[in-house]
This record gives sequence, structure tokens and C-alpha cells, in this order.
Amino acid sequence: MDWGLLLEYGWVLLVLVALEGLLAADNALVLAIMVKHLPDEERKKALFYGLAGAFVFRFGSLFVISYLVDIWQVQAIGAIYLLFIAGNHIFRKVLFKKPVTDEANESGTSQAVDKKKSSFWFTVLKVEVADIAFAVDSILAAVALAVALPESGIRNIGGLDGGQFLVIFAGGFIGLVIMRFAASFFVKLLHSRPGLEVAAFFIVGWVGVKLAVITLAHPSLGVLSEDFAHSTWWKATFYVVLIIIAATGWFMSNHKVEEHEGENPVKEVDQQLGK
Repeated sequence: MDWGLLLEYGWVLLVLVALEGLLAADNALVLAIMVKHLPDEERKKALFYGLAGAFVFRFGSLFVISYLVDIWQVQAIGAIYLLFIAGNHIFRKVLFKKPVTDEANESGTSQAVDKKKSSFWFTVLKVEVADIAFAVDSILAAVALAVALPESGIRNIGGLDGGQFLVIFAGGFIGLVIMRFAASFFVKLLHSRPGLEVAAFFIVGWVGVKLAVITLAHPSLGVLSEDFAHSTWWKATFYVVLIIIAATGWFMSNHKVEEHEGENPVKEVDQQLGK
């Protein structure tokens, strides 16, 4: 690959790392809340199984979708799903202003943690179901970003160019590392600048728009020109808007230096992840 191609791939990977970090922080907090009622030893085991499940489901979904990515119906479902989860999250967050801990108890994605103490294996089951949802969110967002990259010349893996596959793989792996080792940093960042969480889901929605453009430009539909979907003008517009969303989330978010009374989400994640 030439330097221009490496730069484009590196930029997409950088965007993926930032997005994965914010999503992984939200996921880690959800998992921490789901297992908090268990005794210490069982809680650690449940989180271990949860992280193992996250690894299996994330990379399993990557290999599955690599074979289906060229099917426009799959692209359309992916675009609709990303737009739905972004709109649903933003709607609840902006209109109802629910804190993350409340969302973990009420969100369909986090499988509604019951206040009653549930058994160890039932908790593990709920964690694994949440892992599946997290894996789908993460991989679909990564695929939508990567499929618009120019072909690298590396041998195809499934229906994806080898370079595109490796970028998605790297983003997914980094997301898992963040979930385990750097979640508390991102949770602290989200806690001090809550607008970043809303911005992250606006980005997910914008990525859904990008996947919708790719879908509409599919040869089987031909609603949009393939040249437009892969044009420099559209790519530049996409990344400029993405940067504007991220910057707006940062600068319009009130910096909260004080601690809320009661549960501290940063300490909670540290404790649940055994730090």
C-alpha cells in the first residue's frame, strides 16, 4: 500500500479506536451494573465469562458479516439498525435525561437488569445476551466505516478486502482491550463530559447514514451512483461532519468536576472489573 492509502486506513482506525472507546465504556458500565449484586468471587467469574463471551461474539459476528457484507439487504438492515440504536439512545438521553445507571436498568440493549437478586448462571446468561448486542453494534459501525475504504490489494477474507477486514479486526480487538483495561478512563471521561455519550451515538447514527449511502449505491439498487459513494467529496464530507459532531459534544458538554452523591460510576467499574 502507498502512503496515501496507509494514511486513509490509519485515519479510519483512529476514528474506530475513539468510537470503540466510548462504546466500550458504556458497555463496561452496563456489565458492571449487571453483576454488582453477586458475591465477590461470583462477580469476578461472571465478568470473566462476560469478557470471554464478548471476544467470541465480536469476532464471530465479524467473520459472519464478512461473508454477507456485499448483500444489499444485509447492508440495509445494518444501516437501519445503527440509525435505530442511535435515535433510540439520543431520544431517551436528551428528552428524558436518564443517567447511565438508569439506562443500564431500563435499556433493551442491556437486557433490563432486575433489582431482584438473580442466580449466578442467569446473570451470566444476561451478560452474554448483552455481549451479543454490543458485538453487533460495534461490528456494524466498524464495517460501515471500513467498507468505503479503497481496496488494499491484500487477499480477500470472506466478502471483504483483506485490508478492510484487518482494520475492523483491529478496531474490535482494541475495543475489547479498552473494555477490560481502559474502561474506567472512558467512564470517567463520559462522567465528566456527558455530552460525549450523546455525540458518540450521533456518530453511530452518522455512520448508519454512510452505510445507507453504500446500500443505495449497490449495483442491485442503483439509487445512487457508486462513484458518489466512493468519491473523495463524500468521504471528506463524512469525516468533516464526524469531527464537527465530536467537537460539538466536547465543547458543549458541561465539565463536571464534582462527584454525584451515592454511586460513583468510575469507582463502580474499577471495583467490578477487579482493579
